[in-house]
Parts: sequence; C-alpha cells; structure tokens
Amino acid sequence: MFKKILFATSATEACDHAARVAFNMAKSYDAQICILHVLGVPTRGFSQVVLDVKTKEKVTLDDEYIAWVEEEIKVHYSKQIATVQNYEIKVVIGLPHREILRAARETAPDLIVMGGSTGDDEDSVYKKSMVGSTLQRVAKVAPCPLLVVNRPAASFWGGMSNVVFGTDFSKASDAAFRFALKLVKALDCELHIFHALDIGSMHLGRSMTQDEIESNLRESLRRIRGRYIPEMKDIPEYDFEVWEGIPYVEIVKYAREKHADLIIMAHHTQKASQEDTRLGSNIEQVIVRAGCPVISINR
Repeated sequence: MFKKILFATSATEACDHAARVAFNMAKSYDAQICILHVLGVPTRGFSQVVLDVKTKEKVTLDDEYIAWVEEEIKVHYSKQIATVQNYEIKVVIGLPHREILRAARETAPDLIVMGGSTGDDEDSVYKKSMVGSTLQRVAKVAPCPLLVVNRPAASFWGGMSNVVFGTDFSKASDAAFRFALKLVKALDCELHIFHALDIGSMHLGRSMTQDEIESNLRESLRRIRGRYIPEMKDIPEYDFEVWEGIPYVEIVKYAREKHADLIIMAHHTQKASQEDTRLGSNIEQVIVRAGCPVISINR
C-alpha cells in the first residue's frame, strides 16, 4: 500500500507524534522513508547566510554545517531509524511548502507525513503555524495523499480496524472515497461513511426548520446509498450515517464513537476564491481536534 514515505519534519519535539506514525508505517509496510528537513531560508536572494529554523540564528551554509544538521537529525530519530531498513535524510533550504512539494515531485512518494503544528508560532522563522501556512499549501497541490498527525493521541499507527471517510458529496470527496476504498481493501478493515449536515450556518438568511433538517438528512442518506454503496461489494464490514450539526465537531465525535484509527477527507469542499485561501475550515479543525491521524486528499 505504501512503499515510499516522505516525512517532513522540523526535527523538534513538535514533530515527534508524526515521526512515530511515519516510522511505524515504514516498518509495517517495509517502505522507504525519506526524512526531509527544511533548514531555513536564505537571508536574501541566493545568499549563503541562512536563518536556521531551529536555532533562530543566522549561519553560513556550507557542506560541513549541512552534515552537522544531518547528524543531529540522525541522533534525534536514532531509535526510530533503528527500526527501518531503508531511509535517507535530506536537508534543504528554502520555504518549507515549496521544498516539501519539490521533494515530493522528485521522490514520488505514496504518502507525505507531516505534523499539524510547529508548536512555535510566536517565535517561528516562518511567522505562521504549519496549519495556517505550510500544511495548507502542501495539502492544496500535493501529488499524493497527505497524512497529518497533530496530537499525541493520534501518534499510534498499529493494526488498522476502523477507517472513517467524511464526505460532502463533492468531486474532491469522490477522490477521497476512492482512496479510502483502496486502503480498506488492502488493510482488510471496516469503513464508516459519514456526512455531517451543516446546520451551523444560515440558509437563505434563515435557520432551517426541523422538518427541513430531517428532509435533508433523508436526502443525504439517499445520496450515500446511491453514490457509494454500489462500490462496497468487496467490503464485508461497512456502515454509513448522517448527523446534523457543525461538520468538524460531528466528524470528530463520530470518529471517537467508532474508535477510528484513521480519518480520510477531501482537502477542500468548495472552490477557493483566492490563491491563498486557508485550508478548508472543516478539515483544519478535524486535524487539530481528532484523536487519530487524518489523511487529506486533493485529487
């Protein structure tokens, strides 16, 4: 299922939860893992003076300094590295999202693994959390699925038994469903299809009545039966539900109720109105709140 994994890390404790998942997956699937660390950004143009993302200090970049950083990463992940057969460490400079996407194009991984936050928002070289900047930009155009591990509770990747697929019936969700279907077939686990009817926003300037809510719930169930169930012939264990409420809250609650090992969602549910539109609020909030890893699919 996963033969090549790209793990993007700041090489700090903030990424340790994601590291645990990335290395566990590499071990489970006998996959190659590429540990990518973006050292920092040039202070100007093509200058050799770089602002180190970890130390926050300006350093003169040369082969000796890069080798030192690589050794630091090797030491930081020494226990995890000892559990895998095939790994490499890459240290590059530049803007994180650009370098992660560049590495993804060059190495063609089956999966990108990232932490949800640098945990260092106020003092960050990049001035933004990963959720607000790097993660959003990588998720938008990643050439493969992106797995995000944001919380300690989400850092265990063991035997997969329950996968939750959250849909809004968009084309992007159809792509996420195809990936979910492939994954549950390969791992022989249960698939739980879920849709949250959004009643947190106003519809045509007014709140929906209870009759309208119940009508929409029935319509959503009909759409699931017509859109996804015919594809479930080879899946012995599955179910589907529709709840009303605030989508990200209901998805997290549903995943907790199903003891989900993984949540799969589309990257965005609507066309972005601006080039730098933030990561769709629902999936962003799910990433922040979920007690299991979350996979974002954009194609």
